[in-house]
Amino acid sequence: MAEIREIEVVVFDVLGTLVDEASGLRTEIRDAVPASEDASVDELLTSWQQHVEREQQRIGQGHRAYVNTEIIDGEAAQRVADHARLADPATIARLAAAGQRLPPWGDSVAGLERLAQHFPVLGLSNASRTALLRLNAHAGLRWHQALSSEAVLAYKPAPEVYQLAIDTAGCPPERVLMVAAHAWDLRGAQVRGMRTAYVQRPVGDPPTSSDVFNWRFNGLDELVTALMAR
Repeated sequence: MAEIREIEVVVFDVLGTLVDEASGLRTEIRDAVPASEDASVDELLTSWQQHVEREQQRIGQGHRAYVNTEIIDGEAAQRVADHARLADPATIARLAAAGQRLPPWGDSVAGLERLAQHFPVLGLSNASRTALLRLNAHAGLRWHQALSSEAVLAYKPAPEVYQLAIDTAGCPPERVLMVAAHAWDLRGAQVRGMRTAYVQRPVGDPPTSSDVFNWRFNGLDELVTALMAR
């Protein structure tokens, strides 16, 4: 087992790990379609999420040329609008930018601030450069550097995205810690030799019995405390 004192740079996934993507999108959909019942909003949210996941996978499999999340979110918003019979262009345009207005989890802002006083801290997100910039500002996330997978024209878990973080960190991958609430994300980081820490969130992709990550934490406070106590 790796020792936590060996970590030099901490890299965070953003969507779902530091911001509550599901509830943020649900709120934006409800605002756009105020007459919808909760069940209808959940169906629209599922349609959005499935579209994003499917299109990013198609890009990863080479079935579609790379487009950034602003394009894919715009498509997802149009799907929601079509299902809800929403025709107002301004409302649809605002909905398309919903991913730039997601709320942080309660421990995210303070946890990042504490950690950044002792470690170089990077964000590593599938969100486009512009979306990531605006999301960070909205949620109050403060980084030493925020990296978008758009820089390598790929989506996690493509290995070149994690390599982007390793190259930016400027140290061996075993001294770079990838933190995420998604097991699939951490598996991708493991392939590149990064250390891994799973942080539990109410939504996400929890580890399976076959996953062996270096550390697991119930929240960001536990992670920060462990890193600070080394």
